[in-house]
Amino acid sequence: MQYISVIGSGTMGNGIAHTFAQFGFEVSLVDIDDVALTKAMATIGSNLDRQLKKDTITEADKMHILNRITTFTDLADGVHRADLVVEAATENEEIKLVLFKELDKSCPHHTILTSNTSSISITKIASVTQRPENVIGMHFMNPVPVMKLVEVIKGYSTSKTTTNSVIALSNQIDKVAIEVNDYPGFVANRILMPMINEAIYTLFEGVADVEAIDAVMKLGMAHPMGPLQLADFIGLDVCLAILRVLHEGFGNPKYAPCPLLVNMVMAGKLGRKAGQGFYTY
Repeated sequence: MQYISVIGSGTMGNGIAHTFAQFGFEVSLVDIDDVALTKAMATIGSNLDRQLKKDTITEADKMHILNRITTFTDLADGVHRADLVVEAATENEEIKLVLFKELDKSCPHHTILTSNTSSISITKIASVTQRPENVIGMHFMNPVPVMKLVEVIKGYSTSKTTTNSVIALSNQIDKVAIEVNDYPGFVANRILMPMINEAIYTLFEGVADVEAIDAVMKLGMAHPMGPLQLADFIGLDVCLAILRVLHEGFGNPKYAPCPLLVNMVMAGKLGRKAGQGFYTY
C-alpha cells in the first residue's frame, strides 16, 4: 500500500493523515469544507512543530510530511487511486452509510474501506457496499500521532486477507493492532463509556463535584485523566452517540445515557471543542 485517503479533516482525520504521512505514505485528506481543510493542515503543522521541539523529527522531515498530504473537497478526486480509505467523519450512522455507498462507487476495486467509527456496526456499514469482504474498522485513539492502539474491528463478512493487511499496515505506522469482533462499542467503548456515564451519574446524583470525581479516579485508580475531563476531551456529543448505540444494540438499561449528559449536549456544552463542558476551556 502507498496511497491512503482520509475522509474527514477533524481531530481524528487530521491526526490519521499526519500519522500516515509521517511514515512515508501519500495521503489524500478529503473534506467538503475548504475552511476545515485549511484548519486541519494548520493543526498538523502545529503538531509537527511540537515534534520538532522534542527533536523527534527534523525541519526537513516536517516539510516532507506536509508535502505528502494533498487536500480535496471532491470525494471521487480524493479516492481515485486509494489503496486504503480511512473514514473519519462525524459519528453518525446515516452519514457513514451514505459515504460508504459513494466510496464503493468511486474507489478502485482493490481498495480496502475502513471506518474509524467508535461504535457503529462495521457489518452494517459493509452491507451498503459491493465489497463487504474489504470493509473493516480501524478505530484510532486520540491524539492519533501519540496513542499506540488501533482497534481492528472485523465485520461479519470481513476477509482474513483484509484483516491481515490492516494489521500489517498498523504495524507499519508504529501502532499496536488489537483484533476484535463487531459488537456494539467493540471493546474500548463498551468498557469506557459506561464508566464515563457512571461518573456523570455520580455528579448528577450529588455524590461529589467534578473535581472530586476526577481526582478519585486519577489518584486512586492511576488514570492519567479523570472520566469527566476525558468526556470533555472526547466530546460530550460523541459520548452520547456511543451510549445510544450501546443502549439500542444491547437493549440493556445499564447503557442508558445519564439525563445530565443529554441536557448538556442539547445546551451545546460539548466539552473542550465548544469551550465548555464539565470544565471551562
